[in-house]
Amino acid sequence: MAESLKYSEAIEELENIVNEIEDDQISLDELTVKLKRASYLIKKCKKALFETEQEVKTILDEMKDPESDSDK
Repeated sequence: MAESLKYSEAIEELENIVNEIEDDQISLDELTVKLKRASYLIKKCKKALFETEQEVKTILDEMKDPESDSDK
């Protein structure tokens, strides 16, 4: 089952991981696990940003062309 994670939640978790690493709060044993999690979160955020960008472009294109059939 895919994890349901909002963009803001992913960013917050990433910030926490970065802070833990910068403050030397992560043991060497945990570091790999945290880095894998951070990688996963970054991918989720990139995907969300890409999808949002595409939606915004579509909306802006529709605004330029008032004859568009997309909302009919």
